[in-house]
Amino acid sequence: MRLLFVCVGNSCRSQMAQGLARSMGHTADSAGTHPNSATIAPYAQKYLHSRGINTDGMVPKSVDDFSAENYDMVISMGCGVNCPAMKIDEDWGLDDPFGQEYGVYKTTGEEIERRLKLLE
Repeated sequence: MRLLFVCVGNSCRSQMAQGLARSMGHTADSAGTHPNSATIAPYAQKYLHSRGINTDGMVPKSVDDFSAENYDMVISMGCGVNCPAMKIDEDWGLDDPFGQEYGVYKTTGEEIERRLKLLE
């Protein structure tokens, strides 16, 4: 399945979803409506590394660089993301772990993985 994960900053949830989806055999990308960093969040990287997922080359990107037509499904991670030029197929409504402790990232990652398994 070709998946695009969208959030605001593209530094936490959507990056974790991209990495997890790829590790499960999907083609996946992620983007943000307002990318807010040059790198993904350290705890997002730590979580992905704990799952054996390489984060080399994973950087925040803008939704303007993607087209929904290239994906089977576009999934918003939550926080009221509105992409006027892009349809959102599902909104997972996940709380943003940005700035919180590692345990919050781990819980978020586990929930993303649970939802990805439901797509298969």
